[in-house]
Order: sequence, then C-alpha cells, then structure tokens
Amino acid sequence: MEEILKQFPNLSDVQKQQFAKLESLYQDWNAKINVISRKDIDELYTKHVLHSLAIAKVQKFEPGTYILDVGTGGGFPGIPLAILFPETRFYLIDVILKKINVVKAIAEALELKNVKAEQLRAENVKGDFDFIVSRAVTNMPDFVSWIKGKIKKQNKHELKNGILYLKGGDLSEELKDFPKATEYHISEFFPDEFFETKKVVHLPLKFVAK
Repeated sequence: MEEILKQFPNLSDVQKQQFAKLESLYQDWNAKINVISRKDIDELYTKHVLHSLAIAKVQKFEPGTYILDVGTGGGFPGIPLAILFPETRFYLIDVILKKINVVKAIAEALELKNVKAEQLRAENVKGDFDFIVSRAVTNMPDFVSWIKGKIKKQNKHELKNGILYLKGGDLSEELKDFPKATEYHISEFFPDEFFETKKVVHLPLKFVAK
C-alpha cells in the first residue's frame, strides 16, 4: 500500500480508502473461494494491485475511455485500474462465474460505478473499446484472435488503440508475428524484484469495420 501511495501521489481520499479496503475484501473472499493463490494473498498489493497499475505507467486513460478486461479472474487488472481512473468505464469478463461474482461483490463494496462484470467469453463480447487489457490469460496470437474487431476507430491517447497486456519472461517467440508490439519493462517503474521479468506489452490494432 505504501508503494501505491508513493507511485501515485495524487490519489483522492476516496481512492486511498478504496485501495486500502482491497486487502480485507480479498482476504475475506479468498477464505470462501480461492480467487488468489494462498501464497500470493499476503503480497496482494505488490503481486496483484501494483502489477495491475503498471498499465497506468504506460498509458493514463482519458475520461470517457472504454476498457475491456479479458479473463479478469478476481478483478485484475480491472479493479485497481477502475479505482485509479474513476471516469473510465471498465467491462470485466471471465468464463468462471464464481470469479465474476467476487468481482461484482468487490466493485459494489468499493462503490465503483464505472465497473461492469459478466461471465462471458471474449469472442462473444459486443461493442468496441479503446484498449483491451489482460494479465497473461493466453499467448498473444490466440488473444488477438479472441478480440478481433473490438477496437474503436477513434484514437484519443498517446498510444494507439489496441491491447495492453501484462506478461513476463522472454516474449520474442510469442511476439515474432507482431512487429508493432512494444514491450515496457515494469522494473523501470517499480523497484520490487518481483517485477524484474515482468512487462506491459502494447500492441496497436486496426479498427475493423463490422
């Protein structure tokens, strides 16, 4: 939590309270449903919250932006980003209903009005988005095939509309067919050794007329 306050010094009192509540909310839910691995729950703020917020170090979202979080699990990266960007709309999806129920309960407990969560496959999502975020749910070629045709035409950010993906390790093989992909090393933003091999991958995608 201290690192979050240090990295994001302009948080409002409401945002600080929301971030502070995450630990007890996730511990409570994790006791009922194993949303986060037992060994990770003690390091929730580093391994889940701060990791999610690395996306914000690569691109800040403008008010009115529409973000899809695919395979959100217990709400990462969507919930921390929704706290940080209250004027951005987040649509969190996962195929596992019990995880989506946890996400809905946590969003409600935090009074996040900018979060919608549904049990849904990415291929079945209707609508288009400025960015599609995710945390290592699959390899990039498969991920791109899931979300084809869901990118907005109008760009309003420094980075072009497309995917912002949290992934670790050597991605050269996985990204070889995506020459426009850019890797941002999270260790350049956050000092914790957990982030040494972690990256945010930005892959711009073209608008496809339906």
